[in-house]
Amino acid sequence: MIIGAHTILYSTHAEAVRNFLRDVLKFSHVDAGHGWLIFAAPPSEFAVHPADTPGPPELYLMCDDIKATVAQLEKQGVEFTMPITDQRWGLLTRLKLPDGETLGLYEPRHEVAIRMKARTSARKSSSTKKKRAVKRSTSKKQH
Repeated sequence: MIIGAHTILYSTHAEAVRNFLRDVLKFSHVDAGHGWLIFAAPPSEFAVHPADTPGPPELYLMCDDIKATVAQLEKQGVEFTMPITDQRWGLLTRLKLPDGETLGLYEPRHEVAIRMKARTSARKSSSTKKKRAVKRSTSKKQH
């Protein structure tokens, strides 16, 4: 079964971008060997949009409060290549990577699939805890 997704960013300044992801965005990572860092991405989701011609996949980072996130990243020296714009689906800007490429950053207005997954996990966890408590209670009564 599928266990996850592996996203690749290509860069002419890969080490600088890796350092940015590690030191500025604070993404957890593993060293796959010889300093080759692989990052644990934040929870993710993907969508399929209609298009007249197929295009390359796009990567956007999501946040709950874009103004606060932008302010925090600017304090760390991160540049933004466009002002925050109000789209019908959320608030959007683009942050500049050390190689000059950009990543989208947005605060979604739509239902977010990763939150649905978190709620489902929380319900399952709560249900499991209740079952364990009932099982312990029943077990104690039997002894």
